[in-house]
Amino acid sequence: MNDALGHLATGFGQILSGGIILHAFWAMLVGIVIGALPGLTATMGVALLTTLTFSMDHNVAIFVLICVYIGAIYGGSRSAILLNIPGTPASAASTLDGYPLARQGLAGRAMGISTTGSWLGTLFGALCLAMFAPIFGEFALKFGSYEMFWVALFGIVIAGSLSGGDPLKGYIAGFIGLFIATIGQESNHSYARFAFGNADLAGGLGLLPVLVGVFGVAEVLQSMRGPAAKAVISKVDSIFPRPRDVLKYWRTILRSGGIGTFIGAMPGLGEDIAAWTSYAAAKRGSAEADKFGKGSIEGLMAAETGESACVPGAIIPVLTLAVPGSAPAAVLMAAMMIHGINPGPMLAITTPEFIYSIVAMLIVADMVKLFYGYVLVRPLLYVLLIPRERLMPIVLVLCVVGAFAITQRLFDIYVMLGAGLLGFVLRELRFPMAPLVLGIVLGDLLDKNLLRGLVLSGGDVTPFFTRPISAVLCVLTVAAAAWSVPAIADRLRGLGRREARLS
Repeated sequence: MNDALGHLATGFGQILSGGIILHAFWAMLVGIVIGALPGLTATMGVALLTTLTFSMDHNVAIFVLICVYIGAIYGGSRSAILLNIPGTPASAASTLDGYPLARQGLAGRAMGISTTGSWLGTLFGALCLAMFAPIFGEFALKFGSYEMFWVALFGIVIAGSLSGGDPLKGYIAGFIGLFIATIGQESNHSYARFAFGNADLAGGLGLLPVLVGVFGVAEVLQSMRGPAAKAVISKVDSIFPRPRDVLKYWRTILRSGGIGTFIGAMPGLGEDIAAWTSYAAAKRGSAEADKFGKGSIEGLMAAETGESACVPGAIIPVLTLAVPGSAPAAVLMAAMMIHGINPGPMLAITTPEFIYSIVAMLIVADMVKLFYGYVLVRPLLYVLLIPRERLMPIVLVLCVVGAFAITQRLFDIYVMLGAGLLGFVLRELRFPMAPLVLGIVLGDLLDKNLLRGLVLSGGDVTPFFTRPISAVLCVLTVAAAAWSVPAIADRLRGLGRREARLS
């Protein structure tokens, strides 16, 4: 306990000294603007900013990216409330009650509730990260190659089955990501796979150019294809929430914080699912359920708290298992590896202070977000007037510069453009992006641990199924895949209802 408090105090000391705190203000502002502008996602924001942090110290770089991540998730609620257009997918649930409140002349009150709920959600998730990450990390030390193989596969399967829409499309997207991750030399014998004699392909596809292409270039192409978005401006009332609005719904805040953190820790689900699940849970448990969708303070508070608590929750598996909990967390994990930080089970042993540094970064970023939440309301109205179509050329230039800056190879620009075209086609066909990203990020982990496990067992696959933790993870993976089959899911639900009637 004393060591934890000491590490946490050291983390705060590093951020609050040496001018590092100043980075929080510009990075948070960039994140909020990215989130507020419809079409620019948190994942794209973190990916683009990663390319600008190569010259920074690793602690400063990660702090900047966390600020952008938190700011973008929060910023999406601005356009959701004022324009009824979610700035990010995570803020879609906020439109249900935020926009009706704005139409009632309570836009300022709605944004105040949004800011408070988001602040409390991130704070709740950061405290859970401080409490549970070290415990989870110690348990993760029992994971060998066999267990890590199943962890990676489970992450892809659960992301495919629960990311919304058709589970089959989720699985296809996940395995496309796995295929992209296998291009290049394999880890044991440096055998070139899917290279077709090309030296650049034999070196593998860079993670960041692929991610920047899938999110940045694909977004530019979608914007070019769609109709021009019409900008709208609104007036706002008082932006400070009433204390009774917060105190009255303390149960909703705690419940949504817990749901958001838990969903964040599940690989590939993300902030949008956390927001919708928290909203649904609040509606089921509310005495004012009839107000939901018509301008409910409780509904808006639940959605904002849930999505913001998901951010620290998604970082828990990144630090302890090297498995990202959401698409932005996947890009954040890639940035950590680029800056020489190796997340995973050994992190709690080799550099336990880094975990508490992340907690300190989250809390400081959360306080900066609270500050901006109250002072940027009116200026953001003018930012929302900028047509998205005018921003896209700037985004494309940043994508090209960012992809080239990593290794100064023209090949990486081609990779980025190819990945952007692939992402655009998959989006047009309504394939979910989360499984694709998880497949790309976890593919290397799955590949290395599969090969390492087979080497350790002399080619015998039985340890993958007979070791206790491996067996449990195998059952969970098969169960997640089976649950996504409609016939099996309907059959299990029918059995559950029958048992409930009999009891």
